[in-house]
Amino acid sequence: MIISASRRTDIPAFYSEWFFNRLHDGFALVRNPMNPRQVSRVALSPEFVEGIVFWTKNPSPLLPRLSELADMGYKSAFQFTLTPYGRDVEPNVPDKNSVLIPIFKELSDRLGAERVNWRYDPIFISERYDFNYHVRAFGKICGKLNAYTKNVTISFVIPYKSIVKNIAPLNISYERPEQLRLAEKLAEIAHTHGLQISACCAAELHSLGIVPAKCIDGTIFGAAIPRDINQRANCNCSKSVDLGEYSTCLHNCSYCYANHTQTRVADKSAAHDVNSPLLIGNLNADDVVRIRAK
Repeated sequence: MIISASRRTDIPAFYSEWFFNRLHDGFALVRNPMNPRQVSRVALSPEFVEGIVFWTKNPSPLLPRLSELADMGYKSAFQFTLTPYGRDVEPNVPDKNSVLIPIFKELSDRLGAERVNWRYDPIFISERYDFNYHVRAFGKICGKLNAYTKNVTISFVIPYKSIVKNIAPLNISYERPEQLRLAEKLAEIAHTHGLQISACCAAELHSLGIVPAKCIDGTIFGAAIPRDINQRANCNCSKSVDLGEYSTCLHNCSYCYANHTQTRVADKSAAHDVNSPLLIGNLNADDVVRIRAK
């Protein structure tokens, strides 16, 4: 199986010690987001895991132990998000130029450019972050990362019900023609820098030279794994098991679909125990644990 760590939270940034404890113990417990009393026991021994995909905005806490992963027999790849937003949108994300871009380059040097995918997402257009702002910012980041990755993945912010209140102060424009015009320009810039550009679940962008994204790709790990039918209808990702839990990411980005309220995030993260098999809290007497099949 492929382990996703995680679409639901930033495990490298905030829960890397717990993650390594899980690898050493050979399993993790994961609550069902729709039915929290239903818990899956996920085997994590190297013989069961084809690869690990990390989703992160800041993998620095994990970097000192990166070689440990390989020594234990695990293959890994990164979905590394680098966006152009300031503290008004991403209040707890480290500085991009002085911290994150050097980390991106180090990851690439250690794993290879094909294992570190750059995510410029989600994109939104507003008065402050307008068309020209994105064109300039995207071009600058391309110039710094084009030798360290093969692909950049984009998507536009979706106003999910859970985040409408959080993003209201940003005054986002959802005009589709403007989004398409920006996507076309970003594709042109990416190609100029020798990067493939892909998009998640956005067939209407393919005619602009933007290929369908496959963020979790079993072939990177040499494994033939079917498409994950539990994701969105047009998602091309390989089947994976996610170890994360919603409302636990301390970056607290305004646009984040995985967090509901900052109060909820604070409460749940305070219940984190690095020695628990669960990311948040511990098993309750009425929890039902089932072995997760591959």
